[in-house]
Amino acid sequence: MEGETAQAEEVRPPSLLDALIPLLFMIALLALSVVLFGLDASLGPLQVALFMSAVVAAVVAHKNGHSWKRLGEEIVKGISLAMAAILILLMVGALIGVWQLSGTIATIVYYGIQYINPSWFYLAVALITGLVGLVTGSSWTTAATIGVAFIGIGKAIGADTAITAGAVISGAYFGDKMTPLSETTILTPQIVGSDVYAHIRSMAKATVPAYLIALGIFFLIGRYQKIDAPPVNPDEALAVLASTYTISLWNLLPMVVLLVLGLRKYPAYLSILIGALVGGLVAVVMQPQVVLNFVANPELSTPLALLKGVWMAMANGFVSTTGVAPIDQLFTGGGMSSMLLTVWLILGAMSFGAMMDYAGFNQRLIDPLVGKVKSAGATIAAVMLTSVGLNIVAGDQYIAIVLPARMFMVVFRQRGLHPETLATAVENAGTVTSPLIPWNSCGAYMSAALGVSTFVYFPYCFFNFLNFLLGLIYGFAGINVQRLGPEEPPAVSQAEGVSLAAQEK
Repeated sequence: MEGETAQAEEVRPPSLLDALIPLLFMIALLALSVVLFGLDASLGPLQVALFMSAVVAAVVAHKNGHSWKRLGEEIVKGISLAMAAILILLMVGALIGVWQLSGTIATIVYYGIQYINPSWFYLAVALITGLVGLVTGSSWTTAATIGVAFIGIGKAIGADTAITAGAVISGAYFGDKMTPLSETTILTPQIVGSDVYAHIRSMAKATVPAYLIALGIFFLIGRYQKIDAPPVNPDEALAVLASTYTISLWNLLPMVVLLVLGLRKYPAYLSILIGALVGGLVAVVMQPQVVLNFVANPELSTPLALLKGVWMAMANGFVSTTGVAPIDQLFTGGGMSSMLLTVWLILGAMSFGAMMDYAGFNQRLIDPLVGKVKSAGATIAAVMLTSVGLNIVAGDQYIAIVLPARMFMVVFRQRGLHPETLATAVENAGTVTSPLIPWNSCGAYMSAALGVSTFVYFPYCFFNFLNFLLGLIYGFAGINVQRLGPEEPPAVSQAEGVSLAAQEK
């Protein structure tokens, strides 16, 4: 006990230079990796940069008196916060592989080619993903299911993949924010002591206008942008799909099951796993010839070959062999193994974030900002910029929500600002900017699920940018800035001890 006390007394608080060294090192390495490797930076260089930055942060923390043993333990704790996200990623990989095998994605693409006009395709993507996000309460589930299908439809009709991904993310995050089924929408008001429905009403004042403007932009892009000729004639694509798969509404059963499980608030990873298993059942019943051709092992009995096909799709993804190259490229992919690069990226980001948080570097960087802001607008802006900064530095959406909400609670009370104003500011920044950062768990997930680099879809996430900008403008203009009344005691959170590990999507 005395040794522990002595160790605690030897630890020195970090200076501003201490906090800046690992941050600037990370920024320099990330920038260099993008310059040297371009879009391939996420295939390994970004991961190396984040792990090296974590080492630099650990060296500075050790210089301040933290033991190597404790630093190692904190990295493990930081990584543990991402384990739920990693499980979901692996389940999503399995789901995509099996849904390619079962014809679920092919069926959506088949009907999409027939009935969706390219001139309003982007608008339809943003609208439908918004509705699915409202129903499921999860941007992750929305992107991994209907989002993947829309990417396929977009490729088949010649739409721009980057704009399609931006529309998927815009709709998915709108739905995620505006439903009481969403974990972030539930968690944020709990932290500050507000009510979830009051929180949705408050967020809607910036979120709904941002979404409507984004829909207008997607409509105009579809109306006036020239759609490239698709890689394969739509009629030919329909014929190939019809000859390869048994196209039927039964193929959509896995998606219906997933939506029902989402409404019943099953854990995300369990819902996705069940959706994958139902997809395997559909593959065996509806597409046995596809499965047998995929396995290509006539020595196996039919039951064992069918089992092996589903197993292979879950592990390593599905490989289409129609003989039409664009179709085969479109319907090949998935599998848990396809998510390993993303898992590696998240491990690096969480390791760096754990070091920055445990050593007090994040707090040291934020404290001067809090002390300098005085007006309500500047205080709201400080919260929002802190959330964005933590999305970048810590690499996790939930850290970017929970930490600013806790840190600014006292400041907001002292300045007479209602807790809901704090909750709205945090969500207008922390939630919507998370998929825009390649090494953030949300950005890495969206890129892996949709098969589009974060650097590529970044400019087209119109809703995410607009929601953030409107939140800032509202704060400085005094719009939707709620204040504590004289008869209203400052709210005290009952959830300051909420476990981040229990809150991951």
